Amino acid sequence: MSHPTLPRLLPMLAGGSGIPANPDAYQLEPKLDGQRVMAYVGPDGVVLTNRRGGEITSHYPELAGLGEALAPHTVVLDGEVVAFNEKGQTSFQRLQRRMHVIAPPARLLADTPAVFVAFDVLWLDGELLVDQPQTERRRVLDGLGIKGPAWQTAPVLDATPEELLEACRQAGLEGFMAKRLDAPYAVGRRSPAWSKVKCGRRREFVVGGWSSGQGSRQESIGSLALGCYDTADADTQRLFYVGQAGSGLNEAMIRQLQKLFGQIGLPASPFVNSPPLKLHFVRPMLVVEIAYTEVTETGTLRQPSIKGLRTDVIAGEVTWDDEIAACFGSG
Repeated sequence: MSHPTLPRLLPMLAGGSGIPANPDAYQLEPKLDGQRVMAYVGPDGVVLTNRRGGEITSHYPELAGLGEALAPHTVVLDGEVVAFNEKGQTSFQRLQRRMHVIAPPARLLADTPAVFVAFDVLWLDGELLVDQPQTERRRVLDGLGIKGPAWQTAPVLDATPEELLEACRQAGLEGFMAKRLDAPYAVGRRSPAWSKVKCGRRREFVVGGWSSGQGSRQESIGSLALGCYDTADADTQRLFYVGQAGSGLNEAMIRQLQKLFGQIGLPASPFVNSPPLKLHFVRPMLVVEIAYTEVTETGTLRQPSIKGLRTDVIAGEVTWDDEIAACFGSG
C-alpha cells in the first residue's frame, strides 16, 4: 500500500530541556515512553515509519484499522507507539518485546498489545500543516477524534509544570513535554520550541564494549561499557566512556547482544578515556536507553539501568549534554 500524494516527513525532535522560563506560552503533554512513529493514513490503509524514516508497518499490524477509522480523511500523524504495563503506564521495557519483531505472531500481539498515541498532525486531505502554530495543529488533531482499540490522542495536561513534576515523581513516570503554543513544526529538526521536562535522568548512550559476568554468567555478558560523543561531526567526534551498566540485562537481550557483538568486535578501545577494566571492545554502532540517578564528578553514571536497545537511533548522533561535558572540562 502506498500513498503517492502523501509527503514523507521526518519527525521534529525536542531541543530544549527543563521547565521553560515562561510556561504559560507552552502546551504540556505526558512524555510517552515508546517508539516514535509517523503514521501515513488513508482509506486504503496505513504506512508506519520510525524516526529515521525506515518503514515498520509490519511490526504493528493492530494499527491497520486506523485508515478505516479515520475515513474519508487522508492524514499524516506524528506520535508514539507504546505498550502499557499493569499500572497503565507506558513501558519502554515492555515495548522491547515488540519493537524488533517484523511480523509478530498472534500470541505476542495478545500478550503485548501496542497502541499508537497521536500528538500532532502534519498533513490533512491535501494540506500541509507544518507551518501552522502548535495550537492550530492541536485543534485539527482533536477534531479527528482519534480513539479506538489500538489508537488514541495524547492528552493536554491542565496543571502547572511544578505540579506535574511532583505528580510524576510520585507516580514514577519519566516526565512530560512542553511545546510552545505559537511554534510551527520543524520537520526533521531538533527545535528549542519543544522541551523535555524529566523527573528522573534518562537518555541514550553508545555501547563501546562489554565485560563478562560473574558466577554462572562468566561466559556471558555481565555489563555494557557506555559512552557518548563530544560532537555529532563524524570527522572529529570522540567517544567518551561514562561507565558500565549491567542492571536491566535479561536473557533475551543478552542473546541478541551476543549475536551482534560477534559481528562488530574490535581489537582496541573506541573510547578516548578507556577505563582500567578488562573489557571486550566493539564498534560503537549500538545504542541503548539508560536510566540513572546522576553523573558523578568523574563523569560516570550513578546507578545506571538498561531500559532497552534503540535500533531507531544512530550512534553518531548520541552526543554529551552539558552535565557530562562539564565533567570532562568541555561544554
